[in-house]
Amino acid sequence: MMTGQLAFLGPAGTFSEQAARVYAPQAELIAASSIAAVTQAVILGGADEAIVPIENSLVGAVNETLDLLIHSLALKIRAEIVLPIVHCVIGAPGTRFQDVRVVYSKPEALGQCQRFLQEMVPEAETRPSLSTAGAVGQALEEAHAVAIAPEPAAALHGAVVLRAGVQDDDRNKTRFVVLGQDDADPTGDDKTSLVLATLDVPGALVKVLLPFAEAAIDLTKIESRPAKEELGTYVFLVDCAGHRADPVVAGVLSEVKGQTTLLKLLGSYPRFDG
Repeated sequence: MMTGQLAFLGPAGTFSEQAARVYAPQAELIAASSIAAVTQAVILGGADEAIVPIENSLVGAVNETLDLLIHSLALKIRAEIVLPIVHCVIGAPGTRFQDVRVVYSKPEALGQCQRFLQEMVPEAETRPSLSTAGAVGQALEEAHAVAIAPEPAAALHGAVVLRAGVQDDDRNKTRFVVLGQDDADPTGDDKTSLVLATLDVPGALVKVLLPFAEAAIDLTKIESRPAKEELGTYVFLVDCAGHRADPVVAGVLSEVKGQTTLLKLLGSYPRFDG
């Protein structure tokens, strides 16, 4: 169990803090103001590990995290946490929905609560915040404003939960990854994440993926992101079953390397079973 210093996307009261406490209940938590700052805390030695969101079941990838992993970070993924996301409408005591004119939250949270916004506060303006917990503080500073945030953020700001469970789908979950200087040792039930770029020839992606299929290695995710080079150039993020140290996985990765212009291992880590 991790007991050192763990950086997370603050402030207190966010879903990132909840995920951090699930992963390492005994760790000293260090709040940072952005995903980049969370990772820098590890790089500069202010924290032992960092936990950051990477994807949501309703709105997809957290692009800031993906771009950091692809283009700049030397850190490795060493664990994953999947956290159920329950959004609440939080505001000053006595606030009525018919009076709401502004709704604050992170863009991702607003995107996960579109049905509530359209049905209950259709005339309200949505305003982005840096964090869901910070959105509560913003909402309390003006009349007729509320925030969408996790329940613990209400008590931190002296606000109240006006309605709980306003996400569009009760199956809403966010996947977080834990980053450190090294990835994890094999456990027998692992995943490996990697980034690759294919050769600019017809069928290049098929040729890269075929060795995984021939080795019966399950690909649990594949998605593309701009390579940040010329328009129309992309890299692919792939999650596969198994650990990079497994002979079969290692053999496939060695074979795939010859079919790519980039192959970056992001880490091998235990599959989350919570």
